[in-house]
Amino acid sequence: MSAVPAQAVSGAATDTGAAPDTEASRSTGTWPDDAAPAPLAPRARLLPALGAVYRAQLSRARVARIPLLFVATFQSVGIMIMMRGVVHDGTEARSVVSGASVLVVAFVALNLLAQYFGRLRADGGLDHYATLPVPPAAVVLGAAAAYASFTVPGTLATALIGGVLFHLPMAHLWVLAAVIPVSGAALSGLGAALGLLAPRQEIATLCGQLGMSAALLLGVLPPGGLPTAIGYARDLLPSTYGVEALTRSYAARPDWLMIGADLGVCAAVGVLSLTVATWAYRRAAGR
Repeated sequence: MSAVPAQAVSGAATDTGAAPDTEASRSTGTWPDDAAPAPLAPRARLLPALGAVYRAQLSRARVARIPLLFVATFQSVGIMIMMRGVVHDGTEARSVVSGASVLVVAFVALNLLAQYFGRLRADGGLDHYATLPVPPAAVVLGAAAAYASFTVPGTLATALIGGVLFHLPMAHLWVLAAVIPVSGAALSGLGAALGLLAPRQEIATLCGQLGMSAALLLGVLPPGGLPTAIGYARDLLPSTYGVEALTRSYAARPDWLMIGADLGVCAAVGVLSLTVATWAYRRAAGR
């Protein structure tokens, strides 16, 4: 609690000839009229708060998530090896490798983040974040960015192994530098929203698993042989556009206009999904 201002002390000393009894004021909870408690510190700005939440989430999840990242990578590599006996080359091979690479992002950013926020809500962890002077967007974006960061090594390794396995040109593999963040944003926002909106932790886990399964079936399987109804569902999946952008980059002469359009759609979906996740966080935390 702040001290009594010097003007109040000097004024009281002039009127009464003695300093005010500040200990009595503290014990009774009464203060002079011109001595109000100092205001609370202002709320942290978005970018510094985002950086703090990101570093905290990264340090806390590093030990627990690295084994799961290996599981996600081995899963994607195993799927490519299995598909190698069915798909040999051409557009289908590019689709398989691209879908398996983005599947690593879906496993971590969608599945694990949905489970994390579902558990956080069930255990009352959101109450801790609600007491911090940070914007709700910083909590959602910081956690999403931390989980998406874990996907970088696995996604890169899967794309490299797939390129060697299917004999694909990898001169334009740098497109992953754009595919990972936009796909990670879209899938992280979706995973956070599922975890925060699910009424129970078990339902959040189920939604995360179903979302990852959709990314597996609709992303890895070549779209040419899918039924029309499944093709429409594929278009609604946010990661599809990241898969398409990466698929086009494996071509000998990539269509950069279409790659940019796919990345733009994925980025727009990412902004929308993160906005919904921020609203869901406000709703769940009562802010």
